[in-house]
Amino acid sequence: MDETRENLVCACCGGEVNDDDYYLVEDDVVCPSCYEDECGSCDRCGTFIYSENAVSDSEHFLCQHCYDDHYTRCYDCDRIVHNDDSYYADGYDFCFNCYEKHSSAIREYSYKPTPILYGQGKRFLGVELEVDNGGHDNDNAEELLEIGNRNSEHIYIKSDGSIDDGFEIVTHPMSLDYHLSEFCWADILHRAVQMGYRSHQTGTCGLHIHVSRDGLGDSEIEQEDTISKILFFVEVHWNELLKFSRRTEYNMNRWAARRGYEHDPKKLYDKAKSDYNRYVAVNLCNRATIEFRLFRGTLKLNTLLATLQLVEHICQTAMSLCEYDLKALSWSEFVSRITEPELIQYMKERRLYVNEAITNEEEM
Repeated sequence: MDETRENLVCACCGGEVNDDDYYLVEDDVVCPSCYEDECGSCDRCGTFIYSENAVSDSEHFLCQHCYDDHYTRCYDCDRIVHNDDSYYADGYDFCFNCYEKHSSAIREYSYKPTPILYGQGKRFLGVELEVDNGGHDNDNAEELLEIGNRNSEHIYIKSDGSIDDGFEIVTHPMSLDYHLSEFCWADILHRAVQMGYRSHQTGTCGLHIHVSRDGLGDSEIEQEDTISKILFFVEVHWNELLKFSRRTEYNMNRWAARRGYEHDPKKLYDKAKSDYNRYVAVNLCNRATIEFRLFRGTLKLNTLLATLQLVEHICQTAMSLCEYDLKALSWSEFVSRITEPELIQYMKERRLYVNEAITNEEEM
């Protein structure tokens, strides 16, 4: 006598299922209608799986096991890519199209790698140097990267919408001494000029200096106090800094505007930290750095080094002087503390040190 077979029930809808017309999905009985709506078969192994458990995109439907063993996702576009067809760059997997974009020597403007610190101490300076008129050229960028990164990854190169026919050279954070003594600025600037790039001699290029907030005090309160005094120094000595910057007032107002004088540095800081405009002389929008945006671009070595030295002196002055002494500090007293030959030379060229005529090489 045949045993009576128990009726089959769909795990999805609960309805009865004919014993010759169902799917076995992850050990569950599923009727054809529910299978059509809620399930599918893995593209690679054919196993029936619930859609909610599948790894999928517009072109793939995979069980987790097959995905884990044979596939990855493109970091940029999130497309599923077979391991044999994926490309690895900057610590991530990419599809071919996205890899081509990332493997270009000239990165997208939004590109921001994990900072690599060079040199000793707590205060690190990062340079963004815009160059133009020599071409948005990948070969040129690759050559400059080879020069700058011959021993380690010191620089990267990005596109910038404000530049017509060039790009932006960006350094990882370095101590001032490392910039001056260890990094090959002379070689990079010399080759860029040979390639036809210009920076000062354009209407588009700036030289931006990022300073690590950790180098401005041991605590957040100390850092805010230092930053407030930096902002105050910039406002008080605006005319001298405008002269130092090599910018016109029009370009300064457009790219690095002043915030407006306040007698109390802390009021100036409070005003600045609630302003999310980046196009100011000292930009506070970045979490880990403050950015000095005052300076016109340059491919002249002495000018670039002198600019780094000036930023360092401003930061050190703000850290070392109390508010009372900072308010009493004249430009001539500030300048009298300077001993670096590069900065003294540049100050003399701009008639900010001693008003004497000296030989001035052409800015590039």
